[in-house]
Amino acid sequence: QLQLVESGGGLVQPGGSLRLSCAASGFTLDYYAIGWFRQAPGKEREGVSCISRGGGSTVYADSVKGRFSISRDNAKNTVYLQMNSLQPEDTAVYYCAADRAYDCSLYVRRYDYWGQGTQVTVSS
Repeated sequence: QLQLVESGGGLVQPGGSLRLSCAASGFTLDYYAIGWFRQAPGKEREGVSCISRGGGSTVYADSVKGRFSISRDNAKNTVYLQMNSLQPEDTAVYYCAADRAYDCSLYVRRYDYWGQGTQVTVSS
């Protein structure tokens, strides 16, 4: 059974950092581009960042450029999202997703497999 599991979410103060992990089971992430998405209450799911299958190409939403960093460790079958300088507007459920394409996209409908999400709350 193909499964993605996110972890690393939590409550953090403004200006703080978190590192999210996306671990795969039942399949090898090597053959997938991976995206991170988020959804705040009452809002549509939006793309945050993605990384190509080989890891050589990354994309970031304008709202997170310079603050978030995506990386992958294929040996651990895991993709990470390092989030720094977090702000209250970053509060959302964060999801990772896998797409069989080589290059990645922040387009939600491109992705075939989704995790259950992890809550990130930025508040003082």
